[in-house]
Amino acid sequence: MINTLILKITGDKEDEEKIEQAAQELRRGGLVAFPTETVYGLGGNGLDPHVVDKIYKAKGRPSDNPMILHISSREEIDPLVSEIPPIAEKIMSAFWPGPLTFIFNKSSIVPEKVTGGLNTVAIRMPSHPLAKKLIEKSGMPIAAPSANLSGKPSPTKAKHVIQDLMGRVEIILKEKQSTIGLESTVLDITSPIPVILRPGGITYQQIKELIGKVEIDKGIMEDRKKDFKPKAPGMKYTHYAPNAPMTIIQGPRWKVIDKINEMADDYTAQGKHIGILAVQENLEYYSKGTIMSAGSRDKPESIAANLFDLLRQFDEEKVDVILAEGIEGQGIEMAIINRMNKAAGHKIIYV
Repeated sequence: MINTLILKITGDKEDEEKIEQAAQELRRGGLVAFPTETVYGLGGNGLDPHVVDKIYKAKGRPSDNPMILHISSREEIDPLVSEIPPIAEKIMSAFWPGPLTFIFNKSSIVPEKVTGGLNTVAIRMPSHPLAKKLIEKSGMPIAAPSANLSGKPSPTKAKHVIQDLMGRVEIILKEKQSTIGLESTVLDITSPIPVILRPGGITYQQIKELIGKVEIDKGIMEDRKKDFKPKAPGMKYTHYAPNAPMTIIQGPRWKVIDKINEMADDYTAQGKHIGILAVQENLEYYSKGTIMSAGSRDKPESIAANLFDLLRQFDEEKVDVILAEGIEGQGIEMAIINRMNKAAGHKIIYV
């Protein structure tokens, strides 16, 4: 058991000392959980295989699930990759720093522990000021998956990190809630046409508008097979799952509402405590169980920001089953659908 130190970032002059203290811990080979604009990350020296092992162990993460290396400036990429295609430069200029991760062919200095044994490496430059400053002060690329126990909903608040990782890491930097709420978009630029491997805060439309042609990995909305070797985080295993089994009901609005109410009646008759996850506009049509607003269907970014926190709230309410309205759309909605599908183990009822 590690004696975890929680350092609260408050915006005063003492913050610099706290960030430097966290950077020193990273240089010593320790683990630091820190906020980013997407979710909180669990960071360690990305070039030290022993530290990467510590990250896997702290999370209980499968070792074939690749990690993302986080950098603070464009110049830090060069030693980590074998080449940078011109199209990558164009995309980086438009969206970095920000919630976009690139898959490059890796250089020899990147340990296979980070890449899950692949010859490619995932790299991101976060826009969160604290994250950028921590990486810069540490003087190293930081391997940082989400700061939660593997398989659980990703942490968007410091309290989520504390719930999962207290006693497992050296330092937790405590700040406000992550603004985007979903992990970064992952874009593979090792093939002639870039491929989105994981949807996130930078959308398919934004990338396509910039470069003209981009593909979407066919497995984004599907359940991956056991023998699949993931090229990016979040592609293979069940992720983001609450404790209670979750079912998504997908279809026209009123059919979805009717089906959820029908299922809610059945579960209630069985003595089960149900949770219902619905958009703000539909809340009035439900009366059974614990009902939570995912956000407005007219503001999908609000649903993205709230999703993981709501799944954890259902855990706190100790519900037996969760019924969730399906989301539709081609922007940030694609990332929301991807995360919800994985949280539900791809258990979807179409009506």
